[in-house]
Amino acid sequence: MLLALLLGTSPALADSLLPPAEYAYTQLPDPEREAAALGLMETLRCLVCQGQSIADSDAEMAGDMRALVRQRIAAGEEPEAIRDWLIDRYGNWVSYDPPLEPVTWPLWAAPILLLAAGAWLARGRFRRKKG
Repeated sequence: MLLALLLGTSPALADSLLPPAEYAYTQLPDPEREAAALGLMETLRCLVCQGQSIADSDAEMAGDMRALVRQRIAAGEEPEAIRDWLIDRYGNWVSYDPPLEPVTWPLWAAPILLLAAGAWLARGRFRRKKG
């Protein structure tokens, strides 16, 4: 019973007890800069949730990343420079649009190869029987 209780509470203990960063849930006062920040946040993957952008995630780390993006945008930094810095820090995986490099060729080629294989299989399946 004690083990079940401990295992059930472990996700609740994953977040820290610190208050969220200043701009984690607060928008920038300048609407243009907030729009630029939001546009960038929607292209960055949450490192905890993995299936959500940092704009959509409620994870503490996503909040920290939102605050970081907003602080840098407020300081006048360009969104592309912030994106490049985050990619340098966390790797290409943080981006929903990874660059075309030899390491990512399978990622880019897989949809084309799967469509070609499906067309080849469909061609054989729908071919008229001669006879």
